[in-house]
Amino acid sequence: MRFFNVAGPCRPGLHYMLPASERLRADNIMRLIEQQNYFVLHAPRQVGKTTAVIELARELTATGKWTAAKVSMEVGRGLGSDLDRAERTMLADWRGSLEHQLPAELRPPPWPTAEAGQRIGAALQAWSSHSSRPLVVFLDEIDALEDDVLLSVLRQLRSGYDRRPSGFPASLAVVGLRDILDYKVMSGGSARLGTPSPFNIAARSLTLRNFTESEVATLLQQHTAESVQVFEPAALQHVFTLTQGQPWLVNALAKTAVEDVEPDVQKNITVEHIEQAKELVIARRHLQLKQLTHKLTTGDFQSLSAKSP
Repeated sequence: MRFFNVAGPCRPGLHYMLPASERLRADNIMRLIEQQNYFVLHAPRQVGKTTAVIELARELTATGKWTAAKVSMEVGRGLGSDLDRAERTMLADWRGSLEHQLPAELRPPPWPTAEAGQRIGAALQAWSSHSSRPLVVFLDEIDALEDDVLLSVLRQLRSGYDRRPSGFPASLAVVGLRDILDYKVMSGGSARLGTPSPFNIAARSLTLRNFTESEVATLLQQHTAESVQVFEPAALQHVFTLTQGQPWLVNALAKTAVEDVEPDVQKNITVEHIEQAKELVIARRHLQLKQLTHKLTTGDFQSLSAKSP
């Protein structure tokens, strides 16, 4: 039986989940890709960014029209301005990830030899030139990079932009917690950015909306379908009222309700159970809950509301 996920990307067959790419498609992301645009996708942690881009990449590749994949910049975290080490570490991680995501005939060739500060661009150029299909790349965890490493990667993407689609990815998204405007802070201030911006090629900046009330009900009713345990209508409504559809909160409340508060699947989940689950989630002081609280206390409501800028 599947379960509600509160840690990391959702996996079909293991977790209760909504169609992962649906919230992206609702924002005309396919038009951006078909028009060979580069764009930004930003949202807080545990909103479903990584799950969504993994599933969208899988769907795009399955059409036979594109080669699409998600690669992460996460391993570059903490390397500061060590550009040589950061690039080598990230490209090694990409290789392992792509072997997992793509069949052999769609994987990139060996990464070419290049100087520090040119390796990411050279790798993307070699992969695009080698690919029998236009390439779509999602660069996840872009905000893991700092200082000269972040600046260099963004400039390499801008430099290769004019070579698309045969010599650089046809479409590319940088995915992270922040909007592109916040990269000034991440790269050491506006004076370091210069003119033009290192990522002025972005056609749009998107975020992920929260679940709607009907989507919350659909997600929770997957548990009923597999376990026979019913969320009473008032309980479904209360989950949405408490969370406003914020994905991590929805999953955390539901998971706590069915696993800790009332694990007997023969008994319905009521409003009282959801209230008890809420208190448990608060008492456990999850890191994700702390991050959400920080957003609220600092007034950063936009990143919680999932309204497109």
